[in-house]
Amino acid sequence: QGASHAATRLLGLQEFRAAQTVKINPDAPQKNARFLTLEARKTLLVPTPRLRTGLFNKIVPPPGATKEMLRICATSQGVKDFSVPIRLDGKARVDLVVVGSVAVSEKGWRIGKGEGYADMEYAMMVSMGAVQEDTPVITIVHDCQVVDIAEELLDDHDLTVDYILTPTRTIKTNCKRLKPQGIIYEMLGKIPVLKSLRYREKQAGKDVTLKDEHPDLANAAKPRAPRLEGSGTLTTVYVGNIPPSTRVSELKHALREFHATPLRLNWQGAQHRAFLDYKDKATAASAVSSLQGLSLGGKTLRVELARNQRN
Repeated sequence: QGASHAATRLLGLQEFRAAQTVKINPDAPQKNARFLTLEARKTLLVPTPRLRTGLFNKIVPPPGATKEMLRICATSQGVKDFSVPIRLDGKARVDLVVVGSVAVSEKGWRIGKGEGYADMEYAMMVSMGAVQEDTPVITIVHDCQVVDIAEELLDDHDLTVDYILTPTRTIKTNCKRLKPQGIIYEMLGKIPVLKSLRYREKQAGKDVTLKDEHPDLANAAKPRAPRLEGSGTLTTVYVGNIPPSTRVSELKHALREFHATPLRLNWQGAQHRAFLDYKDKATAASAVSSLQGLSLGGKTLRVELARNQRN
């Protein structure tokens, strides 16, 4: 209630007027904020739902789009129909971040829905270099959602906000608490794109060891892929969009990192593809899920069951 009116308070903020690229979450209460961003001819980035396939979609309205068309582009369906994905290695620079909240305090302390996606999106933008320490974070809520929050409820990975916009007020929080500085890789199972980002950071020499990983085992001999006994039916996974400069050793290394080592790998580099054989459909499906969003040589790979394996 009042979300559309509260969003118009963006127009009174110098930070919004100066921003060229704005990231806004895809939920319905921020629909008018997305429309106002498009109407102001700014670049609008919207996170992919639950970060299943990547981080951002860039909204690209059709040429000569009317105000009504921009309103359509600002809806969840419009985000699907009029957007292009932004790769993890894209050079996105975000000038302003708009998030939703369940509750927020005038000190800038925020509680989300409990799954941590807004916190994770911000941490991923930090990792990409898309946001800086002074990048403003705004939340748009109803007045009844502005409450006192005990600081002990906050953790290091919790995102704080600099402005709160409600139907009746614009609140500058002057929050001094640090925003998330890095990524919680323990959410790898929930957010496949994190696996690709973790792989990139590891390649860059960063320590991305998980809490339950033991560094002293890192140099232990890797187990050999099990032999296929009997006449079991293999299931094949197709990997496409492989850059010409990629070597088979790079793909093998990534497969080990993502715990998706196949029984057999058929490398067809000249055709920019490879085929991975797994012992059964469940193992192949798990590998496809693990490898979603994997990027090599600046390109996101296409990973799916091979055509003759699809049901």
